[in-house]
Amino acid sequence: MYQFNHASELLQMCENHKLDISEVLILAEMEESGRSRDAIRGLMEKQYQIMKESIRKGLSPDIKSVGGLIGGNAHKLSVYGQEKGFCGKTVLKAVSYALAVTEINAAMGKIVAAPTAGASGIVPGVIVALQEDQKYSDVKAVEALFVAAAIGRIIAINATLSGAEGGCQAECGSASAMAAAAAVNMAGGSPEMCMDAAAVALKGLLGLVCDPVAGLVEVPCSKRNASSAVNALICADMALAGIKSFIPFDEVVDAMYRVGRKMSPDLRETAQGGCAITPTALQYAKRILE
Repeated sequence: MYQFNHASELLQMCENHKLDISEVLILAEMEESGRSRDAIRGLMEKQYQIMKESIRKGLSPDIKSVGGLIGGNAHKLSVYGQEKGFCGKTVLKAVSYALAVTEINAAMGKIVAAPTAGASGIVPGVIVALQEDQKYSDVKAVEALFVAAAIGRIIAINATLSGAEGGCQAECGSASAMAAAAAVNMAGGSPEMCMDAAAVALKGLLGLVCDPVAGLVEVPCSKRNASSAVNALICADMALAGIKSFIPFDEVVDAMYRVGRKMSPDLRETAQGGCAITPTALQYAKRILE
């Protein structure tokens, strides 16, 4: 009764049953898994605690990735953002948190793939920063995670979340769309606004390639999480201001999948194109192989 594959179906359910996106997702999961509402919420609450812990650990100045390419950037930006910055406190906090999660991931720490390990900083970075600065409750934050999950579900069914299949647009692009919708929900926006924010966020990262240096999920992955978090917040604000996406979310997802299919294999996580074959990247790759 509550299963959906497309945003149009989800929005229709929200309208027909006078429910928000998070509630429809919970009901769909109850139907599909046979688990109780409390069990499903408990699992999501546990995921949120893992997200917050990965941020806390990732803000340490002593973090170092396995490949040695990143570590300590989250701490640097967190300190900088307390007194300076063009973007404002909340944006810089979201970015530093996104960096923190990616640095923990690259250091082989515990994270939540949301929707993937390579894009794991965007959703928690946005939600945790907004919770702290806007004084939202844990209940509101967990509801936002269910909204993000609904967006991810639609993309997974109709396109891909894999960088190897669709480029980084499928990872950071999807995560940015998920975070944008979650942010709108936290602010009390309608389901339609959530979808508008997700559509604009995914459009903004359409065509983004996956080109990890030396095949490691470190550069440029970590900093793409940072910029994708900013993209999510901008798109959330646009949607909350009443700006709509001319292209519906379902059509943007279809477009993303078609773009990914046309993308050269060199630009889909093979480390054979883009930033991965710049002179600096190639010198590094040769050095670690030796």
